[in-house]
Amino acid sequence: MTGKTKWTSGERSTPESDPDWDRKLIRELATASLKEQRRSRRWGIFFRILGFAYLTVLLVSAFGHEWFDSEMTSGEHTAVVDLFGVIAADQPANAEAVTQGLRDAFKDAGTRAVLLRIDSPGGSPVQSGVIYDEMMRLRGEYPQIPLYAVIEDTCASGGYYVASAAERIFADKASLVGSIGVRMDSFGFVGAMEKLGIERRLLTAGENKALLDPFSPTNESQTQHIESMLVNIHEQFIEAVKHGRGDRIQDIPGLYSGLVWSGEQALEFGLVDALASDQSIARDIVEAETLVNFTHQEDLFNRLAGRLGAAISAGLSRVLLQQSLVQ
Repeated sequence: MTGKTKWTSGERSTPESDPDWDRKLIRELATASLKEQRRSRRWGIFFRILGFAYLTVLLVSAFGHEWFDSEMTSGEHTAVVDLFGVIAADQPANAEAVTQGLRDAFKDAGTRAVLLRIDSPGGSPVQSGVIYDEMMRLRGEYPQIPLYAVIEDTCASGGYYVASAAERIFADKASLVGSIGVRMDSFGFVGAMEKLGIERRLLTAGENKALLDPFSPTNESQTQHIESMLVNIHEQFIEAVKHGRGDRIQDIPGLYSGLVWSGEQALEFGLVDALASDQSIARDIVEAETLVNFTHQEDLFNRLAGRLGAAISAGLSRVLLQQSLVQ
């Protein structure tokens, strides 16, 4: 053991305790300064990346649509529009988005055919009807461009309503097809309220204003009114299917009862025309193998801004974590 005093980080040496105290103090100050420089450099890099990302968002928002479209739509192709999920005004599969995608697909000079890919359990009869009507209009405006519906996993209820407007319908042998019917869901809490001793106090102007109120007993006349309304909408659905499918569809028992069938059964009953995928249709029927997706997307700036926000949050978390580790 030597006569020198052992120096450890965190201790302050003095000339009496350690003859090398001045060097060690300088080393400690230099280390602290280096850490501070590294920390400042990390923040500088982070904000430079942030600025570059913001600039990229602005450029892509301003010019990206033209760049992407000019690249994607070069040459002859089969146009694709996706209808995925519940058909509703507040969902991606809403009438405005789907019809806009279809219009863009038909207008493109290189489009040989339009495929509407459907994977939907149904949804709003109003939104479905709007899409159906626009498909019929586009078929009339562009008679030289065929419009096909391609079923993926499910094409039920409003999904099939839409599909029936296509010139031909294709499905996989295991797809679920049909459910030609109308439903309205509700709940009743009258029994539970009675058990809990809860009294319902409802004031209305108009004897039917509280129609289908879940906290009131059912009213027979109101129930009949709702059922007649559903029957009317169902008849509209059936008429649309018959108009779209013509004599290809077989009027078998239960066809319009809300039942669903496999793609193989649907082919037998005339609900679909053939079993095929989008790729095989483009290759063998349209003879334009390149698929170009015209599905209407949310505003590009909003999408990128959301992703940028997530990236900023993740980057900030990493910087703060590194800072805490250095300290």
